[in-house]
Amino acid sequence: MESYRLEPPSKLGTLAWSFNKIFHLHRHVASSAASACSIPDEDAYSIHKSKLSQNFSDSSTILLEDLNGFYKDKHQKQQESSFVKEKEAMEFFVANLFARISAIKASYVQLQLAQSPYDPDMIQSSDLAIVTELKQVSELKRTYFKNQLVIPHPDCDPNRAFAAQIEEQRNLITTYRITIDKLTTDLKIKDSESLTLQDELLEAEKKNRVLDSKLHPGRSFSALDDLHPSGLNSTHFLTFLRCTFKSIQSFVKVMEKEMESSGWDLNAAATAIQPEVLQWKKPEHRTSAFESFVCGKMFSNFHHKSFNVDASEGRLMWSFPEFFQEFTQLRCVEQIQKLSQHSAILSFIRAKYLELVHQKMEESFFGSLNHRAVLSSGQGFPNSTFFKQFVEMARGVWLLHCLFFSFKQDSDQSIFQVRRGSRFSEVYMESVVQDDKASNKRSAVGFTVVPGFKVCSTLIQCKVFLSPADQCP
Repeated sequence: MESYRLEPPSKLGTLAWSFNKIFHLHRHVASSAASACSIPDEDAYSIHKSKLSQNFSDSSTILLEDLNGFYKDKHQKQQESSFVKEKEAMEFFVANLFARISAIKASYVQLQLAQSPYDPDMIQSSDLAIVTELKQVSELKRTYFKNQLVIPHPDCDPNRAFAAQIEEQRNLITTYRITIDKLTTDLKIKDSESLTLQDELLEAEKKNRVLDSKLHPGRSFSALDDLHPSGLNSTHFLTFLRCTFKSIQSFVKVMEKEMESSGWDLNAAATAIQPEVLQWKKPEHRTSAFESFVCGKMFSNFHHKSFNVDASEGRLMWSFPEFFQEFTQLRCVEQIQKLSQHSAILSFIRAKYLELVHQKMEESFFGSLNHRAVLSSGQGFPNSTFFKQFVEMARGVWLLHCLFFSFKQDSDQSIFQVRRGSRFSEVYMESVVQDDKASNKRSAVGFTVVPGFKVCSTLIQCKVFLSPADQCP
């Protein structure tokens, strides 16, 4: 039997050639075992050999492409894994750096806190902590520049970055707690200083009131120092009423000076207030007319808890302790700037000024309506002697109103005045004109200067101007 040796086709891969050789060897053994078999046709064999060569060539190309793709994917995955590790290492480096910085900050704040009050042990421990943290920062810097962008450690744990971030937050919390403790200590010191200054202020105001009582007898409120609701009685109200009337008289004097400076006819002005009553033989008579005009405006709506002021409507629900508390607070407040911090009395002062001082009067006194403009704008108080005296008077009336409602509600308080032409009664009235020669003739009331009050079953006389009965219709 003739045997054939097949040469491997050209341009075939090693794997394809081996497979082809095994295939023909198996075919040759099969042909030798069959004695009846004839020699295969050369043309058929050539066709078969050509197809087999083509199939193995295609298979080899596919296998090579798969192998290249496999190695390519493996290389790409290795690059991605390396990038992730480098990123994790960098995150850990940055987190650790910020953790160290926050620790330095916390230790530095602790060092500042130990300066006052001086604590040597805390200073030493804080200084040591700062030095330790600085060394760690220096080590991070050395590692960074030595390893370029921080070569990742094979055993680098990604959770270490989160641990460093947690440490940073803990250091920040420590810093905030130390700062809060420092601010709390400073606040306590400031509160203590404030209480000390308040005591000094009260003592200075008390001394000022004593000096004021010596300088202006009858105008000081020092008689009401250390007053308590349980000891409040009508005598205190009468004392304060007299002080308030003194402030009204002082304002009227300032107003008369402004009238004279502006060229007013004082007799004509007094006659316009109380016509057909006064003879104006004496200056104090027309002064009484001006005082009656001022008191009429200032004591209007005195019997209302809110004084009929829009901003004081909430006072309608007040009880007597609340009125006494406000009286106590405002009694020692004399500066205009401090009074402006209380909205109720501020609204009262604004309303009474606009009611008492007419536009023509203000323009005549000051040449403009600047006082009204400043009050209407709510930007404060005008700076003039006239207005300061008005504020002092308004303050006294407001405090008298607070004291009036500081008595218990069942004490039957009231305010009253006497009509013109009423018969004079020493029980209810007190004459403001001291003229013994005309005492028999002045038997009728010309007008009420200051209203009277009834407090705790005690009657406080009203001040009246007496005129001859034939001049009082």
